[in-house]
Amino acid sequence: MDKKENKKKIQGNHKVRLTVIIVLLVIVAFLFMIWEKARIALAIAFVVLLGAFGLEVSKTDYDMGTLFRTKSFEQSKVQRDEKGNVLYDIFGNITTDETKGKKADEYNCEDFETQPDAQNFYEKVGGLGNDVNRLDGDKDGVACEALPATAR
Repeated sequence: MDKKENKKKIQGNHKVRLTVIIVLLVIVAFLFMIWEKARIALAIAFVVLLGAFGLEVSKTDYDMGTLFRTKSFEQSKVQRDEKGNVLYDIFGNITTDETKGKKADEYNCEDFETQPDAQNFYEKVGGLGNDVNRLDGDKDGVACEALPATAR
Protein backbone atom coordinates (compact mmCIF):
# COMPACT_ATOMS: atom_id res chain seq x y z
CA MET A 1 0.00 0.00 0.00
CA ASP A 2 1.49 3.32 -1.02
CA LYS A 3 1.42 6.53 1.05
CA LYS A 4 -1.53 7.99 -0.86
CA GLU A 5 -3.74 4.92 -0.25
CA ASN A 6 -2.68 4.81 3.41
CA LYS A 7 -3.51 8.51 3.85
CA LYS A 8 -6.92 7.99 2.20
CA LYS A 9 -7.63 5.04 4.51
CA ILE A 10 -6.76 7.12 7.58
CA GLN A 11 -8.86 10.10 6.42
CA GLY A 12 -11.79 7.78 5.73
CA ASN A 13 -11.71 6.36 9.25
CA HIS A 14 -14.52 7.67 11.48
CA LYS A 15 -12.62 6.88 14.70
CA VAL A 16 -9.51 8.75 13.50
CA ARG A 17 -11.58 11.83 12.64
CA LEU A 18 -13.26 11.73 16.07
CA THR A 19 -9.91 11.35 17.81
CA VAL A 20 -8.39 14.29 15.92
CA ILE A 21 -11.35 16.52 16.80
CA ILE A 22 -11.17 15.54 20.49
CA VAL A 23 -7.41 16.20 20.61
CA LEU A 24 -7.93 19.61 19.00
CA LEU A 25 -10.71 20.42 21.51
CA VAL A 26 -8.36 19.59 24.39
CA ILE A 27 -5.55 21.71 22.90
CA VAL A 28 -7.86 24.68 22.33
CA ALA A 29 -9.31 24.37 25.87
CA PHE A 30 -5.79 24.28 27.34
CA LEU A 31 -4.70 27.31 25.31
CA PHE A 32 -7.87 29.15 26.37
CA MET A 33 -6.86 28.76 30.03
CA ILE A 34 -3.30 30.05 29.61
CA TRP A 35 -3.47 32.55 26.71
CA GLU A 36 -5.63 35.47 27.79
CA LYS A 37 -5.07 37.65 24.72
CA ALA A 38 -6.40 35.01 22.34
CA ARG A 39 -9.46 33.91 24.33
CA ILE A 40 -12.05 35.21 21.86
CA ALA A 41 -10.42 33.46 18.91
CA LEU A 42 -9.93 30.29 20.95
CA ALA A 43 -13.57 30.36 22.09
CA ILE A 44 -14.68 30.64 18.44
CA ALA A 45 -12.36 27.77 17.49
CA PHE A 46 -13.78 25.67 20.34
CA VAL A 47 -17.37 26.27 19.17
CA VAL A 48 -16.43 25.36 15.58
CA LEU A 49 -14.73 22.17 16.78
CA LEU A 50 -17.81 21.29 18.86
CA GLY A 51 -19.88 21.67 15.69
CA ALA A 52 -17.48 19.41 13.80
CA PHE A 53 -17.65 16.90 16.64
CA GLY A 54 -21.46 16.93 16.52
CA LEU A 55 -21.49 16.39 12.76
CA GLU A 56 -18.97 13.56 13.05
CA VAL A 57 -20.85 11.82 15.86
CA SER A 58 -24.14 12.08 13.95
CA LYS A 59 -22.39 10.96 10.73
CA THR A 60 -23.82 13.97 8.92
CA ASP A 61 -22.23 16.33 6.43
CA TYR A 62 -23.42 19.19 4.28
CA ASP A 63 -22.64 19.46 0.57
CA MET A 64 -21.36 23.03 0.39
CA GLY A 65 -22.03 23.36 -3.35
CA THR A 66 -25.68 22.42 -2.83
CA LEU A 67 -25.90 24.66 0.22
CA PHE A 68 -24.66 27.73 -1.69
CA ARG A 69 -26.85 26.91 -4.69
CA THR A 70 -30.10 26.19 -2.78
CA LYS A 71 -29.48 28.12 0.47
CA SER A 72 -31.13 25.13 2.22
CA PHE A 73 -29.48 23.08 4.92
CA GLU A 74 -32.16 20.40 4.50
CA GLN A 75 -31.45 19.95 0.79
CA SER A 76 -27.68 19.96 1.28
CA LYS A 77 -27.63 17.44 4.15
CA VAL A 78 -25.56 14.32 3.46
CA GLN A 79 -25.91 11.29 5.72
CA ARG A 80 -23.02 8.84 5.95
CA ASP A 81 -23.15 5.06 6.30
CA GLU A 82 -22.36 3.20 9.53
CA LYS A 83 -18.62 3.40 8.88
CA GLY A 84 -18.79 7.15 8.34
CA ASN A 85 -18.46 7.04 4.54
CA VAL A 86 -20.47 8.98 1.99
CA LEU A 87 -21.91 6.55 -0.54
CA TYR A 88 -22.80 7.23 -4.17
CA ASP A 89 -25.12 5.37 -6.50
CA ILE A 90 -24.15 4.62 -10.10
CA PHE A 91 -25.55 8.01 -11.18
CA GLY A 92 -23.32 9.96 -8.78
CA ASN A 93 -26.15 10.74 -6.36
CA ILE A 94 -25.48 10.48 -2.65
CA THR A 95 -27.24 7.57 -0.94
CA THR A 96 -27.21 5.93 2.48
CA ASP A 97 -28.44 2.58 1.16
CA GLU A 98 -25.43 0.24 0.93
CA THR A 99 -27.34 -1.98 -1.54
CA LYS A 100 -27.64 0.92 -4.00
CA GLY A 101 -24.25 2.57 -3.61
CA LYS A 102 -20.65 2.42 -2.54
CA LYS A 103 -17.81 4.81 -1.78
CA ALA A 104 -16.81 7.02 -4.73
CA ASP A 105 -13.32 5.53 -4.87
CA GLU A 106 -14.73 2.00 -5.27
CA TYR A 107 -16.19 2.67 -8.73
CA ASN A 108 -14.29 1.68 -11.87
CA CYS A 109 -15.02 2.02 -15.59
CA GLU A 110 -16.40 -1.53 -15.59
CA ASP A 111 -19.26 -0.30 -13.36
CA PHE A 112 -20.68 1.82 -16.19
CA GLU A 113 -22.41 0.78 -19.42
CA THR A 114 -21.54 3.86 -21.47
CA GLN A 115 -18.99 6.65 -21.50
CA PRO A 116 -21.69 9.32 -20.89
CA ASP A 117 -22.81 7.40 -17.76
CA ALA A 118 -19.23 7.33 -16.50
CA GLN A 119 -18.76 11.00 -17.42
CA ASN A 120 -21.88 12.02 -15.48
CA PHE A 121 -20.68 10.12 -12.40
CA TYR A 122 -17.15 11.51 -12.77
CA GLU A 123 -18.40 15.10 -12.87
CA LYS A 124 -20.86 14.67 -9.97
CA VAL A 125 -18.29 13.25 -7.57
CA GLY A 126 -15.54 15.75 -8.24
CA GLY A 127 -14.28 15.64 -11.82
CA LEU A 128 -10.70 16.34 -12.79
CA GLY A 129 -9.80 18.02 -9.51
CA ASN A 130 -10.99 15.06 -7.43
CA ASP A 131 -10.75 11.91 -9.57
CA VAL A 132 -10.57 9.50 -6.64
CA ASN A 133 -11.71 6.69 -8.96
CA ARG A 134 -9.04 7.32 -11.57
CA LEU A 135 -11.78 7.16 -14.23
CA ASP A 136 -9.80 9.68 -16.28
CA GLY A 137 -6.41 8.00 -16.64
CA ASP A 138 -4.91 10.60 -18.99
CA LYS A 139 -6.38 13.55 -17.02
CA ASP A 140 -8.00 15.19 -20.04
CA GLY A 141 -11.41 15.60 -18.39
CA VAL A 142 -12.99 12.64 -20.20
CA ALA A 143 -13.83 9.60 -18.08
CA CYS A 144 -13.65 5.98 -19.30
CA GLU A 145 -12.88 6.83 -22.91
CA ALA A 146 -12.84 3.16 -23.95
CA LEU A 147 -16.54 2.69 -23.11
CA PRO A 148 -19.12 2.94 -25.92
CA ALA A 149 -20.96 6.23 -26.45
CA THR A 150 -24.39 4.52 -26.26
CA ALA A 151 -25.82 1.38 -24.68
CA ARG A 152 -25.53 -1.78 -26.74
